[in-house]
Amino acid sequence: MPELPEVESLAAFLRENAIGRAIARVDVVAISCLKTYDPPITALSGLSITDVTRYGKFLDLDVDGLHLIVHLSRAGWLRWKDKLPAAPPRPGKGPLAMRVHLDDESGFDLTEAGTQKRLAVYVVRDPQDVPGIRTLGPDPLREEFDAEALASILDGRRTQIKGVLRDQSVIAGIGNAYSDEVLHVAKMSPYKLAASLTEDEIATLYEAIVTTLGDAVERSKGLAAKDLKGEKKSGLRVHGRAGEKCPVCGDTIREVSFADRALQYCPTCQTGGKPLADRRMSRLLK
Repeated sequence: MPELPEVESLAAFLRENAIGRAIARVDVVAISCLKTYDPPITALSGLSITDVTRYGKFLDLDVDGLHLIVHLSRAGWLRWKDKLPAAPPRPGKGPLAMRVHLDDESGFDLTEAGTQKRLAVYVVRDPQDVPGIRTLGPDPLREEFDAEALASILDGRRTQIKGVLRDQSVIAGIGNAYSDEVLHVAKMSPYKLAASLTEDEIATLYEAIVTTLGDAVERSKGLAAKDLKGEKKSGLRVHGRAGEKCPVCGDTIREVSFADRALQYCPTCQTGGKPLADRRMSRLLK
């Protein structure tokens, strides 16, 4: 799933390659991805892209005052092409959901792998008209997000820190992968209750959030959109690496599965050497 660092890098890529160009037309291949109807998607034709920004995991293209907003969800991606086919794509079972043509024949495809189609596209007059943006928590890379702000967020939350980090209404932009990475850097169990963190632990967690996300953004700077997925995977230390050696201590990285996701962690670095109980099999360890 694209998270804050990847969406930030996609925004930077589009600022470099799309600002100042007009949208020639938009081909909607999978109508299910389009979540709004007023203004219509056709209202973008002939308008120019004036800015590209990010809200959490949402990508926002300002098109002469209208906003084309994309949430890539779990399996979506943006694929830039210097020259798009002129003929409209045919609807089918492939991954293509939408194609945006620019006035110089370049543009980008929005694609989504798998059978669960959750990629979402909105055309709105104000980004706050998108429900997911309106309810976002603070952005962890903004200046106002500091250790004191994090302490206020965690105060009284008797929920596990892994879930808190992934809750977009609490902190914007962190998903399953980077929450694993942050907790590994902080040497903290994903099952630890948020409200139980000491002042020192909050300071450690804050530093882990800022450095993990910041480093990921830095590694992605200047990369083409097509290279961002590979960069994310290569930069992860524990997420997606169950069975491999922890790069810090050499212990075997373990996995806990729940619902349609899994988390990865290092027992030595994060849980005092104690394996965590699988949510599918037993009660959670604190």
